[in-house]
Amino acid sequence: MGGCLESMSGGASSNTPDEETRRRQAAEAAEKRQKGLEGRGVKDPEGLKRKQQKREELEKKSELQGNEEGLRWQVG
Repeated sequence: MGGCLESMSGGASSNTPDEETRRRQAAEAAEKRQKGLEGRGVKDPEGLKRKQQKREELEKKSELQGNEEGLRWQVG
């Protein structure tokens, strides 16, 4: 009975990948999960990304130009 357990514990250590390989595989799996969650519930994930980038660009432009051209007060 003891021989069976020894073979299982000894054989498992020789089949496991090194730490660097496991880290790389874990990082790849995490990226894949993240990409899957980004598009969840969105019909057009690429369109959403384009809209977000456009919005960010507009915000950057407005910051560079200043907010002086925004709302105007009218007293009258």
